[in-house]
Amino acid sequence: MAKQLFFAPVKKLMDGDNKYSRTIKIPQYEPSNVKPALYELCDTSKYKDLLRNINTADIPDDIKEFLRFGATRHIVFNYSKIADYYAHAPKEIQRLMEESALVIIDMNDAIANGYVKLSKRMKELIEEQKINDKK
Repeated sequence: MAKQLFFAPVKKLMDGDNKYSRTIKIPQYEPSNVKPALYELCDTSKYKDLLRNINTADIPDDIKEFLRFGATRHIVFNYSKIADYYAHAPKEIQRLMEESALVIIDMNDAIANGYVKLSKRMKELIEEQKINDKK
């Protein structure tokens, strides 16, 4: 017998409250007719500030390299603009954007590129729980 995923029955948790849906809806993207400029796809201002401070610091080069890697976390991506750019890009650029998970076109590609392993396992656990709830 599988372990129970949740510790209380869903019906008790919801207690008649219907303001939250249990349905998972995947949004459908409608591309814009306008291809955004490359500079619109991300904000690198904080990243560049950090790089400037790291590069002028009197610290070992290997630490600088590590800090530069960490600084990339401060790049802010505008995924709606990225999706618009993708829609107007040549096939090779589209492929590279898919590999980098800047866009996820379909579930099979996401699984193949390793981006939905956790989601897939969560779906399996939820399905197991539904089966156990019926017993």
